[in-house]
Amino acid sequence: MKTLYLIRHAKSSWAFDLDDHDRPLGPRGRKAIVKMGKYLKKHVEVPNLIITSTASRAFYTALHLADYWEYPEEQIMLSNTLYHCSFQDIEGILGGFSSEDCIAIVGHNPTFTQFNNRFSDKPIDNIPTCGIVGLEFDINSWKEIMMGKARQTFFYRPKEI
Repeated sequence: MKTLYLIRHAKSSWAFDLDDHDRPLGPRGRKAIVKMGKYLKKHVEVPNLIITSTASRAFYTALHLADYWEYPEEQIMLSNTLYHCSFQDIEGILGGFSSEDCIAIVGHNPTFTQFNNRFSDKPIDNIPTCGIVGLEFDINSWKEIMMGKARQTFFYRPKEI
């Protein structure tokens, strides 16, 4: 059994004249991380691995959630690929791992929603900022994931927590 958490980055700030990759978290995003972090600490198993996009808003979302999970920040894996990727890129990233049973990926839409809708038994319209979807695959290796074969175990949104 393998478990995947798709975590969309928290809301970013548009207050600065920065490249999209460098946009920081905004006030709403920082509040949502606190809310989600407290909830995840109590209700969601700590992942064996956290992988994050290198975009500032995704990276800082990963760092904050790692703190709530008491996950060592130096073990967070940075991936340039996750910044502008396809669901096939995520599939390829996951295929490079074997022993990790539970992986959290922090990144961006529309790719995360597309990934859920191609692999999960429950399609969704949109993963909102700081939203998290849990997917369970009945497989032994990440190389075995198949479209339509994941069971969505949860879908948490900051507004509903």
